Amino acid sequence: MPTFVVTTLRTAEDLRAALDVRTRVFVDEQHVPMEEEVDAYDREALTRDDVVYVLGRLDGEPIATARLLLDAHEGLPHIGRVAVLAEHRGQGYGRVVMQALHEAARDRGHSGVTLAAQLQALPFYERLGYVARGPVFLDAGIEHRDMDLRFD
Repeated sequence: MPTFVVTTLRTAEDLRAALDVRTRVFVDEQHVPMEEEVDAYDREALTRDDVVYVLGRLDGEPIATARLLLDAHEGLPHIGRVAVLAEHRGQGYGRVVMQALHEAARDRGHSGVTLAAQLQALPFYERLGYVARGPVFLDAGIEHRDMDLRFD
């Protein structure tokens, strides 16, 4: 049986692996320009204390990643850059990555999280308990909608 482990990024090698997953999903697959995909949080990832990155490895191979921006957006920390390699989607790995970030937010005393979901991913986030709010908007040429999750 395959082993899936989610860890918090600690090294430059971990960060490179996470960025590789994101590049494959967002740049190669979804055609997001690289200059829009990588930002200051990424360039300073290992020295910032206002962001938590996680990396999911399946039998040691990086296949999923996401990050939690702790500087509050509308009062809640923001989850973003959620990426699972195409060949591994639909197997529960994204859920485990999200749960790791939910736990990181809870551990820091937050009452919930927010994110901007691609429209095609709304059902995934709804299954996790997220509620959509506001209108559809474009980000990197892809339709999104804001969603929130309040912890019990």
